[in-house]
Amino acid sequence: MRYLPHTEEDIRQMLAAIGVKSVEDLFVEVPEAIRLDRPLDLPPALSEAELMRELDRLAMKNASQNCWSSFLGGGAYNHFIPAVVDHLASRSEFYTAYTPYQPEISQGTLQAIFEYQTLICRLTGLDVANASMYDGASAAAEAGLMAVRATRRKRLLLSAGLHPEYRQTLETYCRYLGLELVDVPLDATGRTDVAAVERLLDDATAGLLVGYPNFFGVIEPLAQLAELAHARKSLLVTATAEAIALGLLKSPGECGADIAVGEGQSFGLPVSYGGPGVGFFAARNKAVRSLPGRLVGETVDGNGQRGFVLTLATREQHIRREKATSNICSNQGLCALMVTIYLSLMGRQGIREVAEQNLAKANYAKEAICALDGFEPVHSAPTFNEFAIRCPKPAAEILNALEKDGILGGIDLGRYDADRADQLLICVTEQNSRAQIDRLVAGLKGGAA
Repeated sequence: MRYLPHTEEDIRQMLAAIGVKSVEDLFVEVPEAIRLDRPLDLPPALSEAELMRELDRLAMKNASQNCWSSFLGGGAYNHFIPAVVDHLASRSEFYTAYTPYQPEISQGTLQAIFEYQTLICRLTGLDVANASMYDGASAAAEAGLMAVRATRRKRLLLSAGLHPEYRQTLETYCRYLGLELVDVPLDATGRTDVAAVERLLDDATAGLLVGYPNFFGVIEPLAQLAELAHARKSLLVTATAEAIALGLLKSPGECGADIAVGEGQSFGLPVSYGGPGVGFFAARNKAVRSLPGRLVGETVDGNGQRGFVLTLATREQHIRREKATSNICSNQGLCALMVTIYLSLMGRQGIREVAEQNLAKANYAKEAICALDGFEPVHSAPTFNEFAIRCPKPAAEILNALEKDGILGGIDLGRYDADRADQLLICVTEQNSRAQIDRLVAGLKGGAA
């Protein structure tokens, strides 16, 4: 069956209606020398059963998940996703819905976003959350701009532990805004250097941005950093690439953070070659007017029944124009819905259990790897499910050797910093079995010889 199911009679009638004799007459404006004068070189059509058999044959050429072990992280994480997440998110009222401008016909979408905001507030320990951003990187950039708006200052301190791609996105956002971005080094333990923060903070600093956990999996001393920032009337912004960590760590708000952003992919979204993601963004009530994106609120209708509306939508495509707080034009509604379903299913205890499994398995892997000759941890501070290892030879060589054995052993940190060419960033989640971890350790032992 052809993709375009028009009969010859259909085509004849359409051509007659527009006054041309043939389909070729529609392309007379295209120079004859560059027209294709033969049929497309495609195989003959297949029946549905034949097509499925052909797709199965092609799929057999792919690397099977059963044959490969992955220890990749660095901003995208392999977590178990209950089947019901896809099942519910695939209902037509969700995947066909657009942005909820008209509350009278968008109550389901508005309620889903309201529940998403509520769950993000509980995770981050903050007062208000918006209706989601594109991803963690753009959320971090928007958080930096929000700190500038809220304080009317133009200097931002960026921890060296902030995800390097988040940093690049922030630099792009700020390129023509006259803002000063200042690097803060890490101390020997892998945490943001508190002494350097104290030295660099001044009355012109809008905010300090740190990872939580940071890019190397290290847990930052948020309470101490918040105290230093607030002493200068600056804001502390946390950026969380691995959101599962929030099921176990103290919330950013509890530690004194003013703005908490991050990537919610770990909550029910597949890795999917790195996207799409869903950025979350939460802040304190006093800064709500500086919040980017939009907020969904709860109210009652004329009959006193519960209802949902867009409470705040200060975006450029509304009336704000150049005064808008953001140019984010999509609320990533379907991705936010999947996060909402996942978090609702797992609940407080479920998220904590997943986080505990991540922590335990990562610690097991770290101890086993560091017991090998020539391998040692780069940082001594506590980590979550990700950690950096110094290797006895270039990380790229070790990864190539592991890949031949069906193991994706981590990320070569030399891709971000040439001085770290001998370092591996390894991530272990609940999806990695003990047998897979032992296989990684054995592969590293062989690669170190």
